[in-house]
Amino acid sequence: MLKRRRDCRFILAFSILVLFMMASGMEKAHALLQSCSTDSLVGSLGLGVFCLVADKLLQFPIIQQNNWLRALSDNAIHGVIGMWSWAVVIGIKKKTNFGEVILAGFLASVIDVDHFFLARSLSLEAALTLPRRPFLHCSTVIPITVLALTLAVHLLKLRDLWCVLPWMLFVSWTSHHVRDGIRHGLWICPFGKTSPLPFWLYVITTLTLPHMCSFLMYLTGTRQMLSSKHRMHLDV
Repeated sequence: MLKRRRDCRFILAFSILVLFMMASGMEKAHALLQSCSTDSLVGSLGLGVFCLVADKLLQFPIIQQNNWLRALSDNAIHGVIGMWSWAVVIGIKKKTNFGEVILAGFLASVIDVDHFFLARSLSLEAALTLPRRPFLHCSTVIPITVLALTLAVHLLKLRDLWCVLPWMLFVSWTSHHVRDGIRHGLWICPFGKTSPLPFWLYVITTLTLPHMCSFLMYLTGTRQMLSSKHRMHLDV
């Protein structure tokens, strides 16, 4: 129990430290205001309610007793959380935003394909009975992939959706890892893994993750660049 509490405090403290070390006082205040609009707060609260309800429904015997139904339901929840989270980040103002939301859901769900790669089989039973966790479930992969993708976007001078793809991947994959963490903990290579996350920490982290992403996007200028390019107000 004490180890679990220390893990939780470390995760929360580290997240806050990363955010507030990246900006001056005025920049922090402006970014926080921009990333916490009424619409986004309502959306994230709805996301938190969905997390509470969806994971309780998964405990129904009819789902737990059928491997295919359980796996598909679990993966679908990952996808919905990914879509919902990105919708909170960008605000759905145009039809093209729906494409981004769907892509975010796909990214949140597709991680689980690594179960089959590790099992070297298309058998669901083999994928569910692995001797160890597959590589895409290592949380260290997220910052490495996001930084590599950001560097590629910068070097190749890519625009439009490519500019937000690293942020989309960050939100989608992090939401997946945090949700898996309530059962298995977070696997942080090469340091090992944490204790299973408390359910309340999973819910709070999931509903605050879109605001954290928006905050960082404002600090790095990504939001302003997109707003200027498309000549629209991005309400997040």
